[in-house]
Amino acid sequence: MTAPGAPGVLSRFDLARKDCVGAAANVTSKVWYTVANGVLSDVYSPTVDNTNVETMQYVVTDGHSFTDLQTRDLTYTVSADPTGMVCTVLATSAAHGYQLVTTYVADPARDAVVTHTTVRGTHGPAPQGLNLYLRLDAHVNGNGGGGQANGGADSAVIDTSTHAPVPVAYDLATTTEAVNRDYAVATFMALSATDGGLTKASVGYAGTASDGLTQLDTTRMLGDDTAAPKGHVVVTARVAPNPDGDITVALGFGRDQRGAVSVADKAAANPFAATLAGYTDGWRAYDARLHPPPTTLPGFDQAAIDRMRSTYYLSANVIKASEDKTFPGAIAASLASPWGQAVSAGELVNGKPVYFGSYREVFSRDLYEAFTALLVDGDLATAQDSTRFLFHRQQLPDGRLPRNSLLNGKVAPDSGSDQLDETSYPILMAWQAGLGGDTALWTDHVRPAADFLVAHGPTFGVERWEEQTGYSPSTIAAEIAGLTAASAIAGQHNDTTRARLYQATADDFARHIKDWTLTTTGPYGPRYFLRLSKTGDPNAPSVYNLGNGAPDADQRQVVDAGFMELVRLGELPANDPDVLASLKVVDATIRRDTPSGVGFYRYGTSAPGSSDGYGDCYEPDRTDCAPSGRPWPTGDTGSGHLWPVLSGERGEQELQTGDTATAAALLMSMQRMTSDVGLEPEQDWEDPALEASPYGTDPTLASIGFAPGHPAGSVSPLTWAQAQLVRLALALGTGRPLEQPAITRARYVETPPPATAPLSATVSGSGTLLTVTGLTTPGARVDIAVTDASAPSAATTVMSVQAKPDGTFTLPIAQHSTSDVVTVTTTIGNGTGYLALGHRPGG
Repeated sequence: MTAPGAPGVLSRFDLARKDCVGAAANVTSKVWYTVANGVLSDVYSPTVDNTNVETMQYVVTDGHSFTDLQTRDLTYTVSADPTGMVCTVLATSAAHGYQLVTTYVADPARDAVVTHTTVRGTHGPAPQGLNLYLRLDAHVNGNGGGGQANGGADSAVIDTSTHAPVPVAYDLATTTEAVNRDYAVATFMALSATDGGLTKASVGYAGTASDGLTQLDTTRMLGDDTAAPKGHVVVTARVAPNPDGDITVALGFGRDQRGAVSVADKAAANPFAATLAGYTDGWRAYDARLHPPPTTLPGFDQAAIDRMRSTYYLSANVIKASEDKTFPGAIAASLASPWGQAVSAGELVNGKPVYFGSYREVFSRDLYEAFTALLVDGDLATAQDSTRFLFHRQQLPDGRLPRNSLLNGKVAPDSGSDQLDETSYPILMAWQAGLGGDTALWTDHVRPAADFLVAHGPTFGVERWEEQTGYSPSTIAAEIAGLTAASAIAGQHNDTTRARLYQATADDFARHIKDWTLTTTGPYGPRYFLRLSKTGDPNAPSVYNLGNGAPDADQRQVVDAGFMELVRLGELPANDPDVLASLKVVDATIRRDTPSGVGFYRYGTSAPGSSDGYGDCYEPDRTDCAPSGRPWPTGDTGSGHLWPVLSGERGEQELQTGDTATAAALLMSMQRMTSDVGLEPEQDWEDPALEASPYGTDPTLASIGFAPGHPAGSVSPLTWAQAQLVRLALALGTGRPLEQPAITRARYVETPPPATAPLSATVSGSGTLLTVTGLTTPGARVDIAVTDASAPSAATTVMSVQAKPDGTFTLPIAQHSTSDVVTVTTTIGNGTGYLALGHRPGG
């Protein structure tokens, strides 16, 4: 019987504030589960960017007087095992005297999520006469249909091939707005249970009379519909626990209906204890290969130490679990996408179903941050895979790395906004991962990336917050490190010209970073670093908008702590007077204290509520949003909140000045800002507590409930934040940041800075043949790079000449186009000079 009510209400993605996440510690099981709001949330399969579930939760009724929906009517607590990968939810109905204890794992042997539930009473045996149902709200293959557009519509049927009723939801379509997502496949999802566990099932359309929840709310009985084609589908099944109140349920995936049913049946039939053991054994084995965290920390009692150690392993495991299993090294920025509950899963974009990859894509900068944790925790193999992914799959023909990509490395719908740190970090990764000696990697990938940096640095595109152009301390710090690493790699391959060219360019950026980004006319003190300067003049009264509904501000009023990257990456000493002065400004402007500890905004001014607007709305802030609690995507405006990752960055800074106690306290702040099991959010709420909106409120306006010092609504976990926690925990055990590049520290901190070699040069001539003439130190080596910035491949030619005894030099160069970028450097001993000539794409 075909269900009425097609296509159902508009589907939406689910909460990004996850309680738990998990995946098997192997590549056999291509499924990832998440839990949010106490119930099964996004389930990804067969790739980490492909969500198939909005929610799967219990509906409980006594058949005549009440119906409870888990997210509407029950309260819950959540816990995890020592690996952090096994999630257990205790859901309680105080009104009706029962509890549901559900444990979630991924089946390590197949593509299935397996849950084990025990029904019990709140103070003894479970009440008699309870009827349990599971309701699965599907958006198979990354979208879910419904509403007027019905984009990405799914279908559902009841399969009886195994005699038991097995609900199946599926989507055969593989085309979405993500035109480069050529790895999409037809996906089927089947729900099965232990023998006799599913006694009846129906399918229908969400929010209509054929929705099992509607039926159970109104009649306490489930309908008989067996087919629901092309819409926002839900499947509802009655489950029958055994006499002890236990039932095992599996959600299996396949490429066709028969395959999905087979996977689900096998996963449900396997004893749950065996599945659980196999799953946890995989993570225990992985953890055993990692470097252990410290066993003592100043200010930590034993309970705090124990929590730190468990959060360390959970964080390391979340990073590894965020890696795709088809594309090695493709680590997602998060196992959630921001504010999913407010984002339509049923729209059509240019006539094609929506694709909401967002943070479940690969961002070069976020992957670098994950890499640093892998590097220091001992998982070198995955660190190397992540480096190869960026170069082999994501890098563009002109050498740059894009903002982000799909899992296959190709451009995603939201790719764009060049960021030079995202081209710099992969070079550093290659050096630190021990891949510098790979000739093909050098020739085809590292060299083009470094050439791009030389031709486009120090400023091109936007800074690490992806919003403003200009001279950014954090971006230029990455460029210095990347070019220094490129110089070392060039030396390994006997390319002495590029080795000198890259290092001299890095030296010049290091020499001028304060000239470009340290103001001496700002309102907060005599000297301090800015978030960025728009033109390279930090004393100019340049005004820009802080974005996302936030106000305008003079650049000298806008502070962030990105200058600490100059210390972390070994380019300034930790006790540099300007760094220390700037930290005081940071504390006076963008630091906030919460019940969980110290936190920091991304950036802001001294005016209250003037931080950036990327976050859940808080109306008293000086941002353009309403009502309080409203998710950011509704209008792309909101209120910025604290980022726990910044507490970790500050902890590394304090550690380098010898303040271990403060660094340890900041680690403790990070731990307290997590979810109950230890998932580190992107943002933490610092404002007064705000209650969740009533069930059924328009999700584009609804508050999900916030408490000061606890996760806000954007996304949790953030892979970058979990990586920062790993780094800081291990750094506290050794007394220094372990990911700090030794080559930069040796050049810029441990020895006197490189001397400035004099250099002047001009380009003359016309047509295709030009001449560079100039003056430098007699006998110095002059190296020149010419890059055709207009060519898709941005080919770079390098050449070298030695200055004459009078210091003059002349070198003919071939002009490719009027867009040629000419860079001249000079090197003699430890002294270097740098000069940019001609058109500069970012200058």
